[in-house]
Amino acid sequence: MKTTPAAPDASTPEPRMYRVVADSIVQLIATERMQPGQRLPAERELSARLGVSRASLREALIALELGGVVEVRSGSGVYVSAQAPGASPAPEVGPGPFEVLAARRMIETEVAGLAARNATDSAIDAILTAVLEMERDHEDRASNEQADRNFHLALARATGNTALVGAIDYLWNQRGTLWHKLKEHFQTEELRKQTLIDHRNILAAIAAHDVAGARQAMRAHLERVTRTFSRA
Repeated sequence: MKTTPAAPDASTPEPRMYRVVADSIVQLIATERMQPGQRLPAERELSARLGVSRASLREALIALELGGVVEVRSGSGVYVSAQAPGASPAPEVGPGPFEVLAARRMIETEVAGLAARNATDSAIDAILTAVLEMERDHEDRASNEQADRNFHLALARATGNTALVGAIDYLWNQRGTLWHKLKEHFQTEELRKQTLIDHRNILAAIAAHDVAGARQAMRAHLERVTRTFSRA
């Protein structure tokens, strides 16, 4: 069953892809008369049946979990929830996590390069402070996430362009309910440790005013996050 979005009305915004996929999964559950507690097909099979990427599928499954349609059990699979018959996907609240990551790859890669070109000693010190905070607070998830945000904003400030600071702040604020649920299920300790290494590599390139190296280090970091969240 291929997922093909209907042509949008000119007066209404085009639905987000994960919403279209979520609707298709709800239809599949109903068509196959799946019962509460029944396991959905494996992600690889389900993405092939619907004709969508694993990233779009995972976003859809998280939206359905938030809406009480399915239950995602890490390491086990996705199961129809007891609430499924009267449930629906969670309300749309903004761009999906992989949309945000794609935008960040485009923008933050160039931010890192510009930071490497323009960073002052004090700007580099601010980036280092955020890295040290992340390392110190590695076991404190909330503090670690705040330090991560500080790191990316410090890079934006190092460019000397306040519009870029606003853009990075906006993208960070799009990390909403879907993002945090996705991270809860699919972030690994290996990725968390590698993120610290990635940030050190980005810092080193900026401190050396290595524009190409900073761009590559940022791109590698965000591609690693995307790979981790989009495949088992």
